Amino acid sequence: MFKFKINKSMIHGSVEPGFEEVKEEFINNFEKGEEVGAAFSAYYKGKKVVDLWGGYRDAKTKDPWKEDTLVLVFSTTKGISGLACALAHSKGYFEYDEKVSKYWPKFAQNDKDNITVRQLLSHKAGLCAIDEPLDIDKLGDPDKMKIAIETQKPLWEPGKMHGYHGITLGWYESELIRKTDPQHRTIGQFFRDEIAKPLGLEIYIGLPDDVPDHRIANLYSPFYKFRMIFNTDKYPKPFVKAFMKKGTITNRTFSNPKVLQTAKNYNTRELRKIELPAANGIVQVRDVAKLYSIFASGGKELNIKTETMNALMKPAAVPDLGTLDQVLQINLRYSLGFLKPSVDFHFGTDEKAFGTSGTGGSFGCADPNTQSSYCYAMNNLGFYIVADPREKILADTFFKCIKNL
Repeated sequence: MFKFKINKSMIHGSVEPGFEEVKEEFINNFEKGEEVGAAFSAYYKGKKVVDLWGGYRDAKTKDPWKEDTLVLVFSTTKGISGLACALAHSKGYFEYDEKVSKYWPKFAQNDKDNITVRQLLSHKAGLCAIDEPLDIDKLGDPDKMKIAIETQKPLWEPGKMHGYHGITLGWYESELIRKTDPQHRTIGQFFRDEIAKPLGLEIYIGLPDDVPDHRIANLYSPFYKFRMIFNTDKYPKPFVKAFMKKGTITNRTFSNPKVLQTAKNYNTRELRKIELPAANGIVQVRDVAKLYSIFASGGKELNIKTETMNALMKPAAVPDLGTLDQVLQINLRYSLGFLKPSVDFHFGTDEKAFGTSGTGGSFGCADPNTQSSYCYAMNNLGFYIVADPREKILADTFFKCIKNL
């Protein structure tokens, strides 16, 4: 990353007594030149104990990151969509161990008839890539996307392995909700109506027209693809090799749609306004932390059933052929739309934790064991697959503070 010094006076927010070290580390990230703009918020036992923001919303104009600044969080959006699916499950829309084709008959095409909802949501379905070329027009049309994903053939025998469904998962989740929701809403509409509005959260999957661009942090990614070449040491070597080789599962996963391969495209209104339920959530960071806090404490505000909460907290089931992610080429664990703690990627305090990370370094999660949650997001994109050091130091310090209370 380019170094970008930020004056300490540009760091704002507050921490509750006992969490002062989190603020120190947040400031330290800026003083080391690792941030342009960022925010970190955390909850403990239903109470907001950390709420920090600072730096620049826009590196070019030097417009400051304000208290109400919104930021695009890439695949941290998957956790938001996963919580929407959890609410749909709690409402009785579908069962996790039922076949997807029961709710969505045309999904059964091309050897997908026996895939369960649990397998689909846990990245085990082999549907990480889409063969049909996609452009902005198709991405913004749920009916066109439905055809593209329901005709897709799995890249491996479903259930045998798992691999990161980086962009595709959100579309499958959205169509599952469209098929089972009595109002046939997309996942973005469902989330807005059933979660965001009732809880007063500013979290969008598909940006409304009345939210102005000047409130949104612009991603700072000059020469991002070029800089990736000089940061390959931060990625697992098998991933780099597979990413560069045409025709591999990894390459196929990330090669379509092409419009999503350039980070600066996410700064455009055209891309912000469509629903990419796995990749373009635009949020207030504290609101993501609040939402995870509700689930970390049992989900009562949303009337989440005990059965659903138990399913979210349950340790991830290991695929038949092990935990190696066929896309990212590292050992990970997934369950019901979320990452779960693993040897290669530890977060939270035990296996009950669940959350998702996003390209560049963002992360949000719930830790039911301590009834805590947090979210971190930034606009200076980093080069780590799941564990950005900026986020990790904040999370580790947060949990250390809880332990010391």
